[in-house]
Amino acid sequence: MPPSASPLALVPFVSVENMMRLVHHIGVEQVLAELTDEIEADYGRWALFEKAPRLASHSVQGVIELMPTTDGTLYSFKYVNGHPSNAARGCQTVAAFGMLARVDTGYPLLLTEMTLLTALRTAATSAMVARRLAPAGATVMAIIGNGAQAEFQALAMKAVVGITEVRLYDIDPAATAKAERNLGASGLRIVTCTTAQAAVEGVHIITTCTADKSYATILTDNMVGAGIHINAIGGDCPGKTELHRDILTRATTFVEFEPQTRLEGEIQQMDGAYPVTEFWRVLAGEMPGRRDARQITLFDSVGFATEDFSALRYVLGRIEGSQFYQLIDMLADPDDPRDLFGMLQRAA
Repeated sequence: MPPSASPLALVPFVSVENMMRLVHHIGVEQVLAELTDEIEADYGRWALFEKAPRLASHSVQGVIELMPTTDGTLYSFKYVNGHPSNAARGCQTVAAFGMLARVDTGYPLLLTEMTLLTALRTAATSAMVARRLAPAGATVMAIIGNGAQAEFQALAMKAVVGITEVRLYDIDPAATAKAERNLGASGLRIVTCTTAQAAVEGVHIITTCTADKSYATILTDNMVGAGIHINAIGGDCPGKTELHRDILTRATTFVEFEPQTRLEGEIQQMDGAYPVTEFWRVLAGEMPGRRDARQITLFDSVGFATEDFSALRYVLGRIEGSQFYQLIDMLADPDDPRDLFGMLQRAA
């Protein structure tokens, strides 16, 4: 069993291989549904969390970020990068790992890969918001940008919202073909499109998840009809957007943590007076979500540390009593806590 009650020197580590084994053991859609509920439960405890915009180190090539938070009992952080040019090198655009620790001792409880886990928690967060904001009876979604996130987003919307049809578009036809192939056995009806305009025709939800770190216009105002829910997850750093600003003037916009989204999200295009609602307020009943069938709702999602916290805690609970982790020796544990040097000498 992974340590949970007492601080031990051996720390559970979930490798990429074991994360994949865990997800297949539970089932991808089941994991997405359970993660959705876990994240929503922590959004319901929003006031308990320490909140700050992530610490980002930007370069010409991309960005490296640290995302920490705590609820006063547990502490988590994630290391994550964003390098769009990595795909051309045969590398992941996003790679990540994370840790969960006890606040009272500072001892780690879990170290895990978070490249897969971030894709899962991002999709679960999208689904959490969509089940509150999407139009009633939503069954058709478009995904603009068919890279690493696309299949996770589609399956989360299927498992949590009830989507039955997904319309795919990417400027790279190979990415669309990849997503179509991967979703072939999902039970979803898959429609591939040659333009973004064609992809959004007749849909209830539009998800944009492109990787290029530039001001872009993936959706123009004329492409968004009344009643649509937009899930904008690609804009996640200063200087990167996906939506024409005119869409924002028509939409009711919901965010994770406003100070971070003002810097990184679609709303960086707007002035500081542009109104947004932090989504936890909807769950708390302090603010309305969708008010009517014609309202355009926008989830301007950049990813926030509480979602990683939820995902890490979920994994810790799920590996208990399993074989989907290994214990690693990463903490010095002398017999006398004050005699670290003595431990080193005895090792000789």
